[in-house]
Amino acid sequence: MQPVNAIIFDVGNVLYQWDIRHLYAKLIDDPATLDHFVTTVVTPEWHFEHDAGRPLADMVAERTAAFPDHAELIGHYVPRWLETIPGPVPGMLDLAEKLALLGYPLYGITNFGVEFWDMFRPTAPIFDLFQDIVVSGAEKLVKPDPAIYRLAIARFGIDPARALFIDDRQDNIDSAIACGLQGHVFRDHATLEAELIARGVLEIVTT
Repeated sequence: MQPVNAIIFDVGNVLYQWDIRHLYAKLIDDPATLDHFVTTVVTPEWHFEHDAGRPLADMVAERTAAFPDHAELIGHYVPRWLETIPGPVPGMLDLAEKLALLGYPLYGITNFGVEFWDMFRPTAPIFDLFQDIVVSGAEKLVKPDPAIYRLAIARFGIDPARALFIDDRQDNIDSAIACGLQGHVFRDHATLEAELIARGVLEIVTT
C-alpha cells in the first residue's frame, strides 16, 4: 500500500448528516405514519433519481400524481430540502480542515442532485478548501458505477494508488478500489482518525 498524498471524501453521512426523516418528523406527528411515508412515498430510492440527473420538477409531478392524498407533504420536499441535513457529522469538518492545513489536497465524489447541490453548497464553506468535487447529478453518473471514479481520477489529476477515498457504503468503496483508489468504509470520526494515523496521514497527538 502506497503512502497517501490526496484525500477524497463522500459528502452525505460522511461530512454531513442526511436523512429524509429529519424533515418529515416535523410535519408528521404519528411515528407509524411517518415510517410509512418515508418508506413508501418520499423515499431515499425516489430521491436518488435526482442524484442520477433527473429534474426535480419531473420527479415531484410524477410522485404527486402517484400519491395525490400526500400532495401537500410531497410539495414540501424541494423548498424545505435543506432540513433533511441536520448538520455536520460530528468531528468531520474539523478533520477535513486539519488535513487541508497539513497540505493534503481534498476532493469530493458525491451522489448529489445538481439542483440540491446548488442549494446546499453555499451553506457549506468547508468545500472552499476542496480542489474539486465530482457531483453525480451534474455528470449523470452515480456511485458505484466505475465510470464516476475514472472521471474523477482523470479530472483531479491524481495518482489513484496514492489517494484515499472515504465513503459510508461498502459497494462504493469496492468499486473505487477496483478503479485503483485506496478506500475506507466510513463509520465515525474516531474510526477514520485511527485509520489515518495507521496510514501515516495523521500523527498521534499526546498531551
